Amino acid sequence: MNLKGLAVGLVLAAVLGGPAAAEWKPDKPVRIIVPWGAGGSTDQLVRTLAGDLEEALGQKVVVVNQPGGAGAVGTKAALESPLDGYTWTAGAAKDLGTYGVTGAIETQLKDWHLYLAVINFTILSVNPDSQFQSASAVAEGMRTDPGAVTIATGGINSAGGASAEALKAAVGGDYKMVTYDGGSPAVKAAVAHETEMTTQLISEQYEMLRAKRLKPLGAFTRTAVELPDIGKIESITQLVPGTKVGPVYFGIWAPKGIPDEVVATMGRIWEQKIKQSERLKGYAQSKGLAVNVVSGEVAYQQAFPSTQINAWQIHDGGKSKVSPETLGIPRP
Repeated sequence: MNLKGLAVGLVLAAVLGGPAAAEWKPDKPVRIIVPWGAGGSTDQLVRTLAGDLEEALGQKVVVVNQPGGAGAVGTKAALESPLDGYTWTAGAAKDLGTYGVTGAIETQLKDWHLYLAVINFTILSVNPDSQFQSASAVAEGMRTDPGAVTIATGGINSAGGASAEALKAAVGGDYKMVTYDGGSPAVKAAVAHETEMTTQLISEQYEMLRAKRLKPLGAFTRTAVELPDIGKIESITQLVPGTKVGPVYFGIWAPKGIPDEVVATMGRIWEQKIKQSERLKGYAQSKGLAVNVVSGEVAYQQAFPSTQINAWQIHDGGKSKVSPETLGIPRP
């Protein structure tokens, strides 16, 4: 091999896990713990990915729903499983990165091998019969009558919880968070008018918005979004100035310490199989999401800024048990 070829080989080896990282061929089913209930964004994504992973690994992928603790119960179960590559978990990366801040789990984003697949986002939506019919009305309610502003979320560590805290931080008022075991039941609660509104993910709200059983007031995105059968939804940053938003990166992950060949094999599958997945593209298109297939350090660099925003909003809102600064998360 000439020097140029050797250099290319060394670069590829570094990206894919090093020259000693052989192909991983699992000899039993691989488990992915969904730390939320059935039907939510994480559950949807994992079940979409499972088919491609089974084809690539030649093994069954078992999806296990283990909700509780705003995602902490299932995530902790994966963290405490044997480091053999057979147990994974999933969700929104910024949720994973803030469990340490809320005191739910002693872990940080850097403790995991990240494999991201889509970019999701949240929507502030109300029941059509809600007393709040605009984002400005919600903001005013948070300032003057916070007990009346009831927001259904999957908990403080969920994407919906993060968005509720972002709104609170911008407004300077307060609200009542009503917590459910995942985004799907939280959305159903707003539809049933158990709460006035929800701030959960578009993938969980999409069908209810299309059916006009929820009314969108603002998207937690930097610019307005246009969604099929729903129309244009203005950015919350324009409707409530000062609201900080960040992309919600979704994927699967396993704790660091699993074998190098597992990391390398999953990296190859992500690059060669998942990136080209028609299943994933179809799912994303049906929910108004963007495909974003990356892993390793690139995934970490993408996800960390949103984690920073979320962590400090939790802290500034008085819901943290550990300062983000103590965990090496600087204020954004």
